[in-house]
Amino acid sequence: MEVYWLEQTEADVPRENAWLGANEIARLNGMRFAKRRDSWRLGRWTAKRALASYLNLPAHPLVLRRIEIRSAPSGAPEGFLAGKPAVVTISLSHRAGRAVCAVAPSGVELGCDLEAIEPHGDAFLSDYFTAEEQALVARAPPSDRARLLTLLWSGKESALKALGTGLRLDTRSVIVSPDDESFDLNGWSRLQVRYTDGQIFYGWWQHIDDIMRTVVANSPPDSPIPLKIPVYLSDRVSLCT
Repeated sequence: MEVYWLEQTEADVPRENAWLGANEIARLNGMRFAKRRDSWRLGRWTAKRALASYLNLPAHPLVLRRIEIRSAPSGAPEGFLAGKPAVVTISLSHRAGRAVCAVAPSGVELGCDLEAIEPHGDAFLSDYFTAEEQALVARAPPSDRARLLTLLWSGKESALKALGTGLRLDTRSVIVSPDDESFDLNGWSRLQVRYTDGQIFYGWWQHIDDIMRTVVANSPPDSPIPLKIPVYLSDRVSLCT
């Protein structure tokens, strides 16, 4: 199964809001804090550009304006095109001025996560991780502890998004098993997450420049395929209908 991946930073987001729809602008204007507004714009920009690329639409502001990211009752993001549900599944994550959007066919249970690698204390390990995961961290060299903890946490975040619960569910209800031995050409390694009800999610993880990336799905996916950003040649484009 193919899963596509787009990563953007705050530097990629235009200063103007011509790519936002009227409802989105109203929501943006209701946010009090600049940091929250910047994070929200980054997430929307990344998701809209990912959907435009996946659906082979031009990257024109008037087209992006007609792509809307809404929240499902579970809180998961959903893509809409000209007011109608787009036939895709998406997952979003953002951290430290960077955002990622994963895209898969409709009906796939999909989750992705982006985390900065940073140290955590013993309380974090004991409060949020299973005995099996704690044992895995205990066997790791001290120099690898921060990376491994971040990988396990990110894998949990991705799986909980795929389940449609997020952090409303106990993080110890999903158990992450990373593969450190094999890498594809883009530096992705395999990942598996077991839910306590018996469901298994399959996915990938990647660590580059102190950023941990994970993505999982209920069907084994190929390693994430980078989305290419389409370009437009003029304002005279065929808008989606």
